[in-house]
This record gives sequence, structure tokens and C-alpha cells, in this order.
Amino acid sequence: MSLSVAEQLTQLDAARQLVLQDSGLYPQIVQGILPIVGANARLELRRWGADFLAETFASPLLVPQEKERLSIFILQTLKELLENQGEDNNVIKSVIQAAASIYALVFRYIISNQHDSATWDRMTAIKSNVFRRWDTASGGIRICCIKFVQRVVQVQTPGVVADPRRPEQNEVSLALVPREHPLIPPSRLEPEALGLLDRLLNVFHEETSDAILVNATLNCFGTLIRTRQNAANKIITAILNFNPLRPINSPLTAKLKVQIKSMEKTTRTVLMNVLRRNESGPFASRIRQYIDRLAQTRFETFDEGSKKRGLPSEPTDGLDNAKRMRLGAELPDRPGPPPLPPGPVSHAQLFTLSGDRGLTSFDVTQLPIDLIVRITVPVLHRIEQPAVDAAINAVRSRYLTLKKTQAAQAQAAAQLTGEDEEDYEPDFEPTEEQIINKTDNLPPEDPLQLPPDLALGPFKLPQPPPLTPEETEQIGKGTISRVFSMMSVLEEPSAARRQKPGLNRLAGSNYDRDAWMTVITRLATRASAGLDEDDSEDNEVVEPKGTIAKQIPKPSLSDGIRETLWKFVIEDFRARIPIAISWLNEEWFNDRIQSQNQGGSKASKRPPQRHYEKWMLKILDSIVPFLDAKDKVLIRFLSEIPALDERVLDRVKGLAKDPERVTLAVNALYYLVLVRPPVREICIDALVDLWQNFEDAKAPAAKLLKKLRPDVLNEDSANHAPPPPSTDMIKSPPPSDSKDGLPSASVKGEGIPSTANAVIAAG
Repeated sequence: MSLSVAEQLTQLDAARQLVLQDSGLYPQIVQGILPIVGANARLELRRWGADFLAETFASPLLVPQEKERLSIFILQTLKELLENQGEDNNVIKSVIQAAASIYALVFRYIISNQHDSATWDRMTAIKSNVFRRWDTASGGIRICCIKFVQRVVQVQTPGVVADPRRPEQNEVSLALVPREHPLIPPSRLEPEALGLLDRLLNVFHEETSDAILVNATLNCFGTLIRTRQNAANKIITAILNFNPLRPINSPLTAKLKVQIKSMEKTTRTVLMNVLRRNESGPFASRIRQYIDRLAQTRFETFDEGSKKRGLPSEPTDGLDNAKRMRLGAELPDRPGPPPLPPGPVSHAQLFTLSGDRGLTSFDVTQLPIDLIVRITVPVLHRIEQPAVDAAINAVRSRYLTLKKTQAAQAQAAAQLTGEDEEDYEPDFEPTEEQIINKTDNLPPEDPLQLPPDLALGPFKLPQPPPLTPEETEQIGKGTISRVFSMMSVLEEPSAARRQKPGLNRLAGSNYDRDAWMTVITRLATRASAGLDEDDSEDNEVVEPKGTIAKQIPKPSLSDGIRETLWKFVIEDFRARIPIAISWLNEEWFNDRIQSQNQGGSKASKRPPQRHYEKWMLKILDSIVPFLDAKDKVLIRFLSEIPALDERVLDRVKGLAKDPERVTLAVNALYYLVLVRPPVREICIDALVDLWQNFEDAKAPAAKLLKKLRPDVLNEDSANHAPPPPSTDMIKSPPPSDSKDGLPSASVKGEGIPSTANAVIAAG
């Protein structure tokens, strides 16, 4: 059963949604719909098919290799749709757009497949059909033709070849075509492209230029100017000779004004982009003059309405406020506050003196308190004292009137309840003067104190429950993670900031990563210095026999920061080695200060805990396995940390176990010998150890020991010299047959025996 057109369109839309979700289905869907949307299909199906093909080959999701394969597959369908008599304009536009997208793909295919003349004939037929429609079709189709011609000019002119060894990675242009290609010879295609470019530029020389075609042509020139330098000079020269405001002399209708403004804006945008890409090019000065001239002409022609109006001959609404004082006119009185509404009155109504409904309906509580303070304080400074006194008097008058009204209402209510007049005692209503005299003798009240009917009782938060050790440790870890989260927010210090501070700088004076890292390292080293050892006796476990067992270390916030800091450094130790050096300097300084305090205090029973050696060795053990032969991180680390000992040098000597890192170990030790005199001797001892115990390090270490400690080499050579021959083995030399007097080879075991002979004799 055949489906209706609506059902087929529904299925095609479903297929389109499918490929938009998964671009890998494009080949299957394209090959499946071609028989349905061909030249013999219904108009609705042809429109859908042409739009889908144009969208497919303009999509960046489809890989170029697959696009090239599919472009060869759809050429026949596009050719048939273009040659179909009386074809719909929408179909023609979509087909031309698809042809513009696939022209470069087909061109690349033909470069590699010189025998496939049928495919190039189809592409040539499509190209000829588009050229015929260029001047005679409707405006929308002509815009699509301009885009197709731009793509032909770009492909058929030589471009820049980035890598001749990878032609598939280069831009498709005439530079990739062999000189003797049978189907697309460069000698014929390049003149065709230059002729099409002249035909494009001809739109600027026509007497009656269509604004739509001019804008379309200008928009397609951006790519050619950027990628084709030979064509760029011709295009820019033609644009500079074009005057988009030329039709100004004609009768200016609303439509013509819009067309002129659009052409002027598009021309200016194209030239601004050219100038932005090359501000010192050969056309830079001409482009600036052209843009200034356009702006001046546009301002003189279209901006008459924006000019200032002349002053009126007389005031339009009485006297002008700015001239009243000069003319001697009296200012109008300030309007008084509106009366209170009848019925119950709230505090807001009592203190509201403005009659503006917008102000009275605005909820001030929605604004943050800091913004209210920034607005209120300057406003209060600018208010004149008479205005403040008038507002206070108005509120006082309202309050007294409201009190009298409430007293009268209370008296009337009492009469209605039947109370005897004899028992009625009127309330004493003091006058305003009495109220003022009475309040003068009272102590000043808190302006923020609420009235008695609105005041609340004292509120106290309950004490939080005590934290368990596990909760304390968890909260400490969260605090440490929040402290280190600032590192991803703060910016890196600039080079200028790194160079300016010297010895007199303040640590952490700039709010950047270096300053924050200084804060973190000092939190780890100094914040709890001396506090971790106070409970040392509590951490000791007494065994049954009375002996004190090993102390159980108690975790602290400082150790947590140190652990997190160590992980932070090791994650990218090559970039963060300055942080590690700064941290270790702080640890060394803290250890020395604690030692001095310990020496001056007689109350402490045990020495303070040392942190520098522990974390210095931990960092060194973490980075040594990842060092390569050309790494300079180790030399910088060893030269800038404050103290070295034999344990550090043992790690360095361990590098010599790897033949590729022998040079790194020797250079590190030699650098320490040169720049750190306090550890010079132990470093030379380490070089001697390398020379004696590591076969691969003998040669480089020997070169240094010749200068640093030559006596070691002399002693070793003396120890390894062969022993002197015994007297019983020395005999008279046998007669020699050779010219140089050496014994004959036929004599065995006589004379001074060689090492081989000695081994044979011993055997």
C-alpha cells in the first residue's frame, strides 16, 4: 500500500531527527532518500529532499571523507533537479547551495581520480546550469548563484600549500592539481576563475545596483580576501572605488533609504574586518580614509533629525526652573504630606510623607543592606536642615492627632457601654510642650529599640554538642580542602609582579597564588607550632611492667595541611617545585625557632618534633622515580632547600643505578660542590662512592675527581698495579729472532710471564 505525501514527510522528518542525533547514520539515510526525492517525485518531497541535502553537506558533524564519497553519489540527482523544466524556486535554491558545498569535494576527488570523466561531466553540467541562471533568475536564486561562483573562484585559484606531503590536509585549490591533468588542467581553470571574479565585481559598476545583490557579493568576498592574496588586491581596489551612497541624488523613498544604509553598513563591515586583520597593510590608509568619508556622508545625509533643536522663543510651560531666580519669580511652595487615611493606621502609613504611589508601593526589604547604606548616607548629607525639621514636625503632628482621635474613640466606646459619668475619669492628655520638657530629662534611648508591644524576650542559642575526634578530623579535612580550593580561583602572578618585590617585600601582600600559598605554608608550619607537643605525655601508652611504649602520633590540622600540600606539589612537581622549596624553607625555619625556644625553656621535658627532614625526604622520594636524564628540577631543588645531609645524597646516588640517569646524578653532585661549600666534602665523598661502586659512573666521576680529589685516583691506581716479578722467575733473555729484541713466540714460559701464562702455570 502506497503512503500519502503527509505520511512520507513524517517518516522523512523522523529520519532527519535521527541523523541529527547520530551523524554516523548520514550515509545510510542519504542513500535511502535519493529515490524518494528525485526529479519525478512530488513537489513537497522534492523541496524536503533539496533542503536536506543542502543541510547535510553544510553540517560540520559529517566527516570530510564521508562527505566526499556522498557528493559523488548525489551528483546525478542534483543535475536532474536543476534540469527539470519549471522547477520550484525553493528547490533550485537548495540544490545550488548543495552544489556550492560539494564543489570542492568533487574537485579533490577528480585530482586523485583522473580517469573518472563521467563524474566531472556531471559537475560541469551543474556549473553551466548555475551560470546560466545567474543573470536571469529571481533574487533569491541569484544570491545562491553568487555563493556558488565564490566557491568556484576559491577552488580554481592557487592557494597556500601548508604541507605538500599531506595533500588531504591542505585546502582545496588549484595548487594541488598536477600541471598535465587531463580533466582539470590549471591552464584552463584559472582564467575561468579570474573571469568569474571580474563578473562578480561588475555589480559595483552598474548604474542601478540592486542592494540585495551588492550585499550578497560583499559578504562572499571575506573568504576570498583572507585566503587568496592575488584576488584580494583586486577585490579591495574595487570596493574602495564603489560608493554605496551613490543613489542619494535620486528621490529618497523609505525603501531606497533602507537599501542605501544596508549597502553602506555591509561595505564598512567588510573593510573594517580587512583593516583589523592587517592594520599595517598597503591598503590600510586608504581604507581608513574611505571609512571616514562614508561616515561623514552618512551623517550629513541621514542624521538631520538627531541634531539639536533651536531654543524656543518663549517658555512653553510658564517659567523655566533654571531661570526663575534670575527673573525674580517666586518658587512654588513645597506640597505638604498627604493626610492619613481613615481607620487604623500602620507604622508605615504614619511615617510616609510622599504621595508617589511608585515609592510607597516599593518594598525596600528586597534590597541588600549594604546597598541601602550606600544610598541613604549620601542622600542624608544632601538634605537641607529646614526640610528635615518640616518632615519631623509633620510626623509629630500626625502622631498627636492620631492619639487624640484614639482617646475620643475610647471615650465614645465607654459611653456606649453604659458607664456612669460619675465614675468616668478622663485621661490626662499632656500638651506638646509638656511632652518635650519631659523627654528632655530622660536618658537617651536606643534608636533601634523596638516599642514595648513589639519587643521580644532575650534569645540564646543552645550550646552545640561536643565534637567527637572523628568529627573533628572530618571537619579539619573539609577546612583544608576549602583552603586549597582557592588555588583554582586565584590568578597567576604576572612577570612584572614577580620581578618587583625584593627583600623588603611583605609576604602575601598581593592577592594572587603566591600570596595564598605563603598563607597555606605558614598555616602548616607556624599556626600550631609548639601546640602538638603539649599533649605528648597523654599519647604515651604505659605497659603493665611500667615501661613506656612507643608514642602514638595524634593527627593534627597542621599535618593534614602538610599532607595535602605534599599531594598538591607531587601532582605537577615540575611546575610547582618553587612551592615545595618555599614550604621546606618555612619548615626549616620553624624547626630552628622551636629548637631555640626549647633550649631557653627548662620546663619542657622532650625535644620538639622535627618536620623539615621528614617532608623533604618524602618530596624527594616522590619525584626521583619520575626524573629523566635532562631534568633540571633536581638540581634546582637540591640547590635551594636550606639543608642537606647524607640521606639526600644517598637518593641522588641511587639515580646512578639507571644508566640513562648517571649524568643527572653526577651533574647534581658537582653543582652542589660548586655552589654549596658547607656540603662540599660530603658531595665529593658521594662522587668517590659513585666512581668506586657504579660502573656506568666511573668515567664522568673520574673527570671531576681529577680536579676535586686527585689523590683518590692515585691511590686506586697504586692498589691495582701488577705485583713486581719474583727473582726466581727472572732468567736471562733468550735469543730473539725479531728485530726489536722481543722473545720468539715459540718459546713458552720463559722471560717475564704474561697474565695468560701466569693463569696457565697456576692451572
